[in-house]
Amino acid sequence: MRDASVVVARDADGTVAVLTAEFPQHGGAYVFLPGGRREGDETPEECARRELREEAGVTAEEWRPLGSYAITLDSPARIHLFLAECLTLGPRQLTPSEADFKLMWWPMADAVQAATGGRFLLQGGPLALLLAQQLTAA
Repeated sequence: MRDASVVVARDADGTVAVLTAEFPQHGGAYVFLPGGRREGDETPEECARRELREEAGVTAEEWRPLGSYAITLDSPARIHLFLAECLTLGPRQLTPSEADFKLMWWPMADAVQAATGGRFLLQGGPLALLLAQQLTAA
């Protein structure tokens, strides 16, 4: 299993990039943040930058690490969480498997509510949102 990165992309108004897609094998539509597995010899931040650009069409000037956590107890793979700010919007570069990803911009509070309400499929997004919320509230 390869390491992965997940990004909370927060704009100047405090809204965050959120993706949705149908996951029939898990029973319906879920919310998630831009992110994915590392490719080649990418660093965790390089992976985060690539995934944000591909899935959301966003580049960022400011990057802050939010932590690195084990994906499972049975694997040395880690998930690296980032907060990206000072955003520039551009074209999305979706792969065929990502073609149905819908991009939306939600207030941070709404994204956190979706996370605490169980609307996220994977664990990295909710944790990243809660850490980013705590960091940006200070």
